[in-house]
Amino acid sequence: MKIPATKIVIPKEDHSDIFASLENSFTTGVLTNGPVCRNFEKQFKELVNRKYAISTNSGTSALEVAFRIIGVKGKEVLVPTNTNFATAAAALYAGGTVKFLDCDRDTLSPSLKHIKEMVTDETKVLVLVHIGGIITPEIEEISRFCKESKISLLEDAAHAHGSKYKNKPAGSFGDLACFSFFPTKVITSGEGGIIVTDQEEVYLEAQKYIDQGKETGNRNYHTRMGNSWRMSELHAALGISQFNRLNEFIENRKKIAEIYDEGLKEIENSNIRAHAIPQDVDCNYYKYIVDISPETDRKVLTETLKQEGVTLSGGVYEIPCHLQPIFNDISVSSLQEAEYFCKNHICLPIYPTMTKDEAIYVLKKLRIQLRPYSSDDFYGLKK
Repeated sequence: MKIPATKIVIPKEDHSDIFASLENSFTTGVLTNGPVCRNFEKQFKELVNRKYAISTNSGTSALEVAFRIIGVKGKEVLVPTNTNFATAAAALYAGGTVKFLDCDRDTLSPSLKHIKEMVTDETKVLVLVHIGGIITPEIEEISRFCKESKISLLEDAAHAHGSKYKNKPAGSFGDLACFSFFPTKVITSGEGGIIVTDQEEVYLEAQKYIDQGKETGNRNYHTRMGNSWRMSELHAALGISQFNRLNEFIENRKKIAEIYDEGLKEIENSNIRAHAIPQDVDCNYYKYIVDISPETDRKVLTETLKQEGVTLSGGVYEIPCHLQPIFNDISVSSLQEAEYFCKNHICLPIYPTMTKDEAIYVLKKLRIQLRPYSSDDFYGLKK
């Protein structure tokens, strides 16, 4: 059996609807930033309970537009070090000065205590990243602190479509939030991103920035340093189709997560455990995170499982930003918690069409590597 790290699922029965939604686009020649994009934005803003949404050509573009609207040029942007390159890079593209934050090993986000220690008079924005679809339980307290400190809170919710904290959706806590629709995400538009907010001014500014900085209604009058950050109608059509599958995809991921939860308990190995989801967090399981001990050789484990047909999903993240060569010139304080987590976790395969048998196969192969003893039965099925 071959188990990929992830699988892009665009059901065949959805293909005709995707093409049908583009019929008007093909007839009129409006192939970018048109009515299909508006429909996608309408659906998504309702999901996250925000007033406004603006689609972009990528999650990275969404972040850069957000940073430019906030006005980070020459200002300090606090970014968790255990995040994708794009989070920090977008802030730098917009002229900001990045300061990396450590993470709490349980929530995988910076703690409020640590944030307070790192804030200065120059801090303009705090970025919170919902790693693996996990929203920190401190999100409400952090939001209040940012308001009191006049710091913008930006949610990087690239992992968190459909995740919730106390039944409040990811993307609804910050002043702005950005999502990605890259192919590996819970839902995809091929390439794409979106900014959501309750602030009309942000929405109007975003419209300018994504269209090369042009003033609305005047095609050749540029007032912002924008770019071609528009989403195409084709990408939006796929995004709408995927959006209609979001609840189904998340429910299937949760079923696989339950199988993994039970199976990891049966392995009974002190060197490995499922990363606990904090109380009141409804996780979409973009990633299924497993904590491993420093005694476990992750490289050997990964390579051995691959030989057995199991490809692990990419970590979140294996190399934190402050250890990336491109960010060598950014000075950092001690980020030991993030370094420990990044070194000592794996992500098991998970995707919306994964079956129970496939999940059990992953657990069996993992068990053999971590606890190699003879047994005729594991998780209710013969080997």
